[in-house]
Amino acid sequence: MFFKTRRSIIALSLSLSLGSMGSALAQSTEQRHQAAEAASKTFLQKLGRTMKAEMQSNGPVAAIKVCEDMAPEIAADISREKGWKVTRLGTRVRNPMLAMPDVWEQKVLANFQERANKGEALKNMTYSELTTEPNGKYFRFMKAIGVKPLCLTCHGSQADIPKEVKALLQERYPHDQAIDYKPGNLRGAVSIKQPANSL
Repeated sequence: MFFKTRRSIIALSLSLSLGSMGSALAQSTEQRHQAAEAASKTFLQKLGRTMKAEMQSNGPVAAIKVCEDMAPEIAADISREKGWKVTRLGTRVRNPMLAMPDVWEQKVLANFQERANKGEALKNMTYSELTTEPNGKYFRFMKAIGVKPLCLTCHGSQADIPKEVKALLQERYPHDQAIDYKPGNLRGAVSIKQPANSL
């Protein structure tokens, strides 16, 4: 009787312990998601302000330099501050050195497109997951980026893009695919990756 009771106590303790661990994991995952979402919003706000200021001051050609130079710089600043890898990627690639999605990111972009096709707004569309990769476990997060009218200066149709912008894009990115978007299209996403043991 004593051993049965002892086994029951051990089983109950183990069950409670595993339950607490599961709850803590869910809580830490939710905390990571919220922190990543906040960081992605900060990134997009800073990029948007910089883009508008440059276009107002120096015209549409300046917008290319914002995407080319400032966007990676803003992402790098947040990456250093948080200890995460923060990047911006596209559904159609302009600069394959910076914006080429990996396999996981491609799947999430496809998921975002499916959700958008069903009527979900891109503005608050996010996805996160704990992943196991060959070199460790990671928390991964993505926030969708939609096309705004301002984006058409560099990412619209041939008719939308000013001649001087078109010429510079052809010079800088001869294999550019990131055009022919329309307002409201899925442009890409902010992608965040952090080691699972970093919390």
